[in-house]
Amino acid sequence: MKVALVTGSTRGIGKGIADLLCKEGWQTVYSGTRPVRPDGLEETAGYVSCDISRAEDRERALSYIKTNYGRIDLLVNNAGVAPLKRQDILEMTEESFDRVHAINLKGTLFMCQLFAREMIAERDAVTDWHPRIVYIGSMSAYTSSTSCGEYCISKAGVGMVTRLFADRLAQEGIGVFEVRPGIIDTDMTKVVHEKYEHLIQEGLLPVKRFGKPEDVANMVLACASGLLDYSAGQVLDADGGFQLRRL
Repeated sequence: MKVALVTGSTRGIGKGIADLLCKEGWQTVYSGTRPVRPDGLEETAGYVSCDISRAEDRERALSYIKTNYGRIDLLVNNAGVAPLKRQDILEMTEESFDRVHAINLKGTLFMCQLFAREMIAERDAVTDWHPRIVYIGSMSAYTSSTSCGEYCISKAGVGMVTRLFADRLAQEGIGVFEVRPGIIDTDMTKVVHEKYEHLIQEGLLPVKRFGKPEDVANMVLACASGLLDYSAGQVLDADGGFQLRRL
């Protein structure tokens, strides 16, 4: 049995990841901020309510995993939010900045710290010990979008968090990776769907379509498979070729 926790997985990219892991035989735990298990999740999977910006919620998620499964093999740090309101960076508020960073950056960092410690503690207690951690970053880590600056900054931070933990945990035998989605068709991109569709058709992406949650999920599965283990902090771009920066 291999156990995976996917944060922020009741919809969108996170749900796509958790659904695929279930289909591939992982004992998967979905996670979201809703206090009760939502409909539409795989029946054999678990669910834990967890707002990763709250230390007590992070601890509860770990306790749920230990009590119900006794091990954790894969942590997918997917939980994240966009600003409640897109605003020019000259109008961005401290409240919006703090909210986005509390979840996307601080929560993600300390969730990883907590679960990495648990993975290390399990080394001599579980069989077939090959734990891995995957961060879901964003092309916004290196792409300016002045109407959601707090989000861009948070995802740039996630990129460094990936590198830091990849460096520290390599000596512990824990693989750490980052998958950077591009323009993915989810609730988060609904407000700019028409704009992005036009840009895609005009040649923004070599692969002329919106990405789908399963495109990101497939890359997470590659990280979880062990085939990338002779790397540390490897970044996989699920972005239709956006990172080529072509002329």
